[in-house]
Amino acid sequence: MKVFMITPTGRRSSSGNQATAVRWRRILKRFGHRVTVGSDWDGSDADMMLALHAWRSADAVKAFRRRYPNRPLVLALTGTDLYRFLRSHPAKTLSSIELADQLVALHDLAHQMLPRKYWKKFRVIKQSAVPVKRQQPRSRTFDLCVSGHLRDEKDSLRAAYAARNLPADSQIRILHCGRPYDEKWNKMALDEMKINPRYHWFGEVPHWKVRQVHARSRAMVLSSRMEGGANVVSEAVMADLPVLASKIAGSVGLLGEDHPGYYPVEDTDALTQLMLKAEQDSSFLPALTRQQQSLKSDFTEEAEFAGWERLLKAI
Repeated sequence: MKVFMITPTGRRSSSGNQATAVRWRRILKRFGHRVTVGSDWDGSDADMMLALHAWRSADAVKAFRRRYPNRPLVLALTGTDLYRFLRSHPAKTLSSIELADQLVALHDLAHQMLPRKYWKKFRVIKQSAVPVKRQQPRSRTFDLCVSGHLRDEKDSLRAAYAARNLPADSQIRILHCGRPYDEKWNKMALDEMKINPRYHWFGEVPHWKVRQVHARSRAMVLSSRMEGGANVVSEAVMADLPVLASKIAGSVGLLGEDHPGYYPVEDTDALTQLMLKAEQDSSFLPALTRQQQSLKSDFTEEAEFAGWERLLKAI
């Protein structure tokens, strides 16, 4: 089957969506399909369209459906679709949702943002991650990692702000890997390091280096204001790395409502207290790890491939 995958590019596109496109192209090719990836549909013949982002891919979705009314069209709903554009640009976003045969999202609560009439064509395919062997953490510091590009949706410096308020005898450090969205974020991170000795920003680094940071950190902080289903959660679960997360649907839909490591979104003081609990309560992080270990089967490659196999059989 010839598949045309739409993944919007440009300054406003999410690198997370680009990474998702790469992994889905690999999966579809494993099933024997031929996959073309583009930022817009060029009108070429295709047996199926897979479009990432309902709002940004709306023109391509409409054009494909007009040309091929009976060919399958699969739409992946991103975090900005679910938590921004359904409110700010509902007509265009819902138009894509209406035209799609199948809707794909990355976490269990995403359907709650949609009108109920679309739930019947909604399915969740969680992203997998390769297990990482834990390494002995540093004894002189209590390292918490942040993995993700610096941008507003990620509330990227919240862990750094929370670390400012720690008592002097705390050994907590924040180790942050991620590319700045723009020069403003670059300056904010550099300025934060100047005034905050607990914050260490490494910029964009290779994924193997990120995995090394994960392996030696005590926990991960995921401070996002919105998420479509962050792959760093999959990586943390498979690495037995406890997650301290803002309580948003995109994280609850992966970690579960009963995850003990949540704090209210943008609540710096609450995050400070949660980080201190991680450092001072010897039972807290092991309990988080055990909770996450029960979720590992959700994030295996086998589970992700099975999800795509079921979807392809349904279209």
